[in-house]
Amino acid sequence: MMEWTDRHCRYFLRLISKHALLYTEMVTADAVLRGDRNRLLQFHVDEHPVALQVGGSDAGSLAEAARIGAEFGYDEINLNVGCPSDRVQSGTFGACLMRTPALVGECVAAMKQAVAIPVTVKCRIGVDEQDSEIALDELAGAVFAAGVDALWVHARKAWLEGLSPKENRDIPPLDYGRVYRLKTKFPGRFIGINGGIQTLDEAIRHLSHVDGAMLGRAAYHTPGLLAGVDSAIHGEPARDTDWAGLIETMAAYSARHIAAGGRLAHVTRHMTGLFHGLPGARRYRQILSTEATRQGAGPAVLRAAFAAVDLSATGQAAA
Repeated sequence: MMEWTDRHCRYFLRLISKHALLYTEMVTADAVLRGDRNRLLQFHVDEHPVALQVGGSDAGSLAEAARIGAEFGYDEINLNVGCPSDRVQSGTFGACLMRTPALVGECVAAMKQAVAIPVTVKCRIGVDEQDSEIALDELAGAVFAAGVDALWVHARKAWLEGLSPKENRDIPPLDYGRVYRLKTKFPGRFIGINGGIQTLDEAIRHLSHVDGAMLGRAAYHTPGLLAGVDSAIHGEPARDTDWAGLIETMAAYSARHIAAGGRLAHVTRHMTGLFHGLPGARRYRQILSTEATRQGAGPAVLRAAFAAVDLSATGQAAA
């Protein structure tokens, strides 16, 4: 989710679901230690609950990055052991760490010692020619022994040799059964599943086998599906979403961002899929994709885009 789940995106998604746990983009431990921390780590208080996702392979650096993240107020620190990008391969972290489960365990132990908030790991079922039955068990055993609070498993291999990062999101086949078997082996541990989940109904079906379900691209491209999370997953009474109120809140947020030197498109680029499938959604996307990128564009553009949408199909009024 690099360049997707930034602070603007997370603020927007939080308006749709109060309880879904949101994750930052992956930030390397070195960037946290040496970079502009305010730019990298600051977030709006309304984003809670929110987890800081970090990358790295040095236990000391990761522990310090976790400590800094906790000081910034994050609710969880997540170590990425699943990203297959060229960048992580050159830095020997991300999915590369599937080959060194003992090192991952050392990193988790150091992070756990540094913070009081949960430390979690997100991984793949294996990389390249690894036997996923062995590789995932070894990784899980190492991090659970180190005290990890949750293990999130993207249910497909990462092919670091032969596939691009983009291809790694779709081409390796999904193997949900492998994650279910892991949960059977570690029944007392929190194990969540990720990869290819498109709807809340699918997520709920997974929850009969594992403890959590993570949505990535589906939640980003069709964020409206998160409107059902609080009732379907967290047991709150079902309620209609106040889409007009949401747009006004985002308009006010955009105005503050613009006043601070930002541009409207920094915010609205995350909102183009909001009304997917509704009459007027195409025009909504067109306005945000063109008008919002113009120099000097302001919140009125967002309101104009919303006015193009016919919400009657949802049983809600646009005003």
